[in-house]
Amino acid sequence: MASSNFIDYVKIYCRSGNGGPGSVHFRREKFAPKGGPDGGDGGRGANIILRANAQLWTLLHLKYTKHIIAPDGAAGQAARRTGTSGKDVILEVPIGTVAKLADTNEKLVEITQDKQEVILFAGGRGGLGNDHFKTSTQQAPYHAQPGESGIEAWVILELKLLADVGLVGFPNAGKSTLLSVVSAAKPEIAQYPFTTLVPNLGVVSYRDDLSFVMADIPGIIEGAAQGKGLGIRFLRHIERNSVLLFLIPADSEDIGQEYRILLNELQQYNPELLDKKRIIAVSKGDLIPETDFASLAAKLPSDIPHVLISAVTGSGINQMKDLIWQALQG
Repeated sequence: MASSNFIDYVKIYCRSGNGGPGSVHFRREKFAPKGGPDGGDGGRGANIILRANAQLWTLLHLKYTKHIIAPDGAAGQAARRTGTSGKDVILEVPIGTVAKLADTNEKLVEITQDKQEVILFAGGRGGLGNDHFKTSTQQAPYHAQPGESGIEAWVILELKLLADVGLVGFPNAGKSTLLSVVSAAKPEIAQYPFTTLVPNLGVVSYRDDLSFVMADIPGIIEGAAQGKGLGIRFLRHIERNSVLLFLIPADSEDIGQEYRILLNELQQYNPELLDKKRIIAVSKGDLIPETDFASLAAKLPSDIPHVLISAVTGSGINQMKDLIWQALQG
């Protein structure tokens, strides 16, 4: 997935349709000169609707859509005919899209299932025609209701990737390499920081034809929650993962300290992330003797499952999959 084509944030001005005004009309026929009021109701303004599309993985198609103006309802007509309602505007979005008000950051809707439809902004109700206002004492009302106004606001659409497992680690921890080994995903891999500029998803095969989805999240650095490096741009994707797999290279100066820094960045961004199940995979295990792992593991929290792996030799990969599957089933 090319970085220029992965868009996970757009800001759009939206206005749902205004309701049409009710009609002021009186029945005038040859044999009914005093036929009475027969003004129809105004049509409903169009809704703006979000619809989930499992075939979409990005908000790219909405990047250049700055204004969404839904059609207004038509005015009511004679003979109690209701005006035509505005045709709803449907915005197709990927699963995992969250809509927020731009000025207050209030969450409006969240899309979590394929084909799910949610009204983002409802259109205004049509006004009542003068036929509704006739009474025994007011048999010829000369008034009708105006239509209700639609809703207008700037809206932020954010995409949070849905995956079972999210890879968390510093740049060059080997996340992309691991994903390329355990799935069919082909992320860019190179020996410099921030090789991964967009999240990558891969389906990981497990035993008995079972599988789970793994997401390679772009590398976190210390201070990411304050906007350093790639900042919080990709931390939002970690919110939707069921299990967090911390990837720490075996050749790090202090794997315990590296884990604590990563955990601290997640906590500063969203403390609820610490409630997710965690697994620690010490990567690049081919660079150290397996006998040295015990001393390394002593620096890690004893209550977090950990495993030594090597994406190069394949050692520890099956054990890592077992830990992930157990966490997903728990």
